[in-house]
Amino acid sequence: MAIDKVREHLKKWGREKDILKFDISSATVELAAQALSCEPARIAKTLSFKTPNNAIVVVSAGDARTDNKKYKNEFGVKARMISREDVLDFIGHDIGGVCPFALNKGVHVFLDISLKRYETVFPACGSSNSAIELTCDELAEYSGYDKWVDVCKDWQ
Repeated sequence: MAIDKVREHLKKWGREKDILKFDISSATVELAAQALSCEPARIAKTLSFKTPNNAIVVVSAGDARTDNKKYKNEFGVKARMISREDVLDFIGHDIGGVCPFALNKGVHVFLDISLKRYETVFPACGSSNSAIELTCDELAEYSGYDKWVDVCKDWQ
């Protein structure tokens, strides 16, 4: 199970016990915000994209939307989300639990600057009913991110 992979991954920092599990779904930004009693923008949503070589994930604030022009300028290709049916195979987590931790080999992580306006954010932890509260610095460290990017709109 993916949450177990994430739990094992977070052990490196002694944070495996900080994973929050809910009795309700947190599979969407809105549901996660309800489960956590926080504003939707603080949910660190992880979107999966197909690239010519493999796949990447972009983690952004819950109220941000991918800007196709910014995405193409950053990555040199048009934004193509991975289909629901293929996310698990490409990324290592299923829809609703996709997160930037314990990903399949070769998947690169990019963090969008839309997250930086918050002291802490809540990414999922590999299941559709989990999350963890992290600072942006912790998110960057634990995810092994490639770099911060500016590929989103509608959050400013």
